[in-house]
Amino acid sequence: MTQDTSSDGFVYLVGAGPGDPSYITLRAVQCLSQADIVLYDYLVNPRILQHVRPGVECVCMGRHGVGKIWKQDEINAECLRLAQQGLHVVRLKGGDPAIFGRTAEEVTALDAAGIPYEIVPGITAAFASGTCVGIPLTHRDKASAVALITGHERTGKDESAIDYGVLAQFPGTLVFYMGVTTSRHWTSQLLEHGMAPSTPVAIVRKISFPDQVTLRCTLEEVTSKFEGDNRLRPPAIVIVGDVVSDTSVQSWFESRPLFGQRILVTRAADQAEELAAKLSDLGAEVVLQPAIEVLAPENYDLLDEVIGRLPEMDWLVFSSGNGVRFFMNRLRECGHDTRQLTNAKIAVIGPGTAAVLEEYHLQADLMPDQYHAESLVEALSGSVGGKRVLLLRASRGRDTLQVGLQEAGAVIEQVVVYRSQDVTQLSISTQEALERGVDWITLTSSAIARSSIALLGEQIQSMKSASISPITSETARKLGFDPTVEATEHHLDGLIAAILEHQQ
Repeated sequence: MTQDTSSDGFVYLVGAGPGDPSYITLRAVQCLSQADIVLYDYLVNPRILQHVRPGVECVCMGRHGVGKIWKQDEINAECLRLAQQGLHVVRLKGGDPAIFGRTAEEVTALDAAGIPYEIVPGITAAFASGTCVGIPLTHRDKASAVALITGHERTGKDESAIDYGVLAQFPGTLVFYMGVTTSRHWTSQLLEHGMAPSTPVAIVRKISFPDQVTLRCTLEEVTSKFEGDNRLRPPAIVIVGDVVSDTSVQSWFESRPLFGQRILVTRAADQAEELAAKLSDLGAEVVLQPAIEVLAPENYDLLDEVIGRLPEMDWLVFSSGNGVRFFMNRLRECGHDTRQLTNAKIAVIGPGTAAVLEEYHLQADLMPDQYHAESLVEALSGSVGGKRVLLLRASRGRDTLQVGLQEAGAVIEQVVVYRSQDVTQLSISTQEALERGVDWITLTSSAIARSSIALLGEQIQSMKSASISPITSETARKLGFDPTVEATEHHLDGLIAAILEHQQ
């Protein structure tokens, strides 16, 4: 069925890809951005949910050992119930929804109820193996075909629908899904039907996730890898065939410098993705746990009054990208545009703030060499004597700019353009990450350092930490937490560089 354009309910059956959040399709992102509610499988990377609009409920269909695990008929019923309320429902599945995703059952239920739907394909785990493991599923000399096989057939079937005799002679690559707990059965069937015990095999657990594990063995050894205290656990796919022994494609995925490192990113939710994406590209598993929330002012009375007097100002001073966004958005809401800033020069604290300013087609007139308030005061001191200077700031923070510029002879006005408040509760995904162990935490401001230390308590002491600046480091030390590394260049790339240098 095609997409519904009315206000009636609609269900999107969407493939989230194998795990890496950047492997999601553009169409999937579009569906998530217009969803009224999301029902997602536990194998979906939580970072993919960033594409959902703020305030939209995202419901996990259950993960082993945590909460309720929804049965398929319950999921079908819930999709129908929500769609019949007129909601646009995204049923978000790992991989491709039509590859062992029980999509046919869900579609049958939707058709029977007359609910319109769309199926959005995704990258399935097997197809990601060539990229993330270095195993080409097809090869002109070793495999001219690929078969995707379930290792777990439906309970209660009278007989197997899988012809192991045919598979044992298959002229290509076999990929078994959901075959961990049944490995003794399907491997013995292949061996009994003539497949060589020495046939190369790769077991890939959590493909394209930052904690991906690849184990190579032979067909006769597979079962032993899923048994005992050190056994591999689901989710995993098993690749069987001569292509596994091919070494022409290297596994760049597992050789990235931060592969295997779990890093807690504590920036505000709407600012975290830039740092998260950079760390993910280097192989890290990123856990998003905002330490602060960034909110609009409780009222706009003072800001609106100042906006009306902007032509009187000689300098506007921004100490964060948040300040730029909230100020510029409010300027537009008040019916003005950048012409209101014609008489003023603009100073910013660093390149991150300057980059946000450029989003609004404005360039900074001044930025200090060192990206902190003291350097900004020093850079401005010779230019602001007798000048009217407007500080556009957060609801809390140091008074360094105000005091320093007043001492330099500036006539200071300051106005709160956004509020910053501490987050006081860990997310479920963060709690799970802490149970598995977090390697690094990033501290990108003094406010984030204070809130992170309070939020995590003693658990933060077991982590390595990266501080963005000496001021942030000093804040952490005063609270009893000494950062492991400190950025030489006080911006996100400098923070990452400090982590990489420590890892070498």
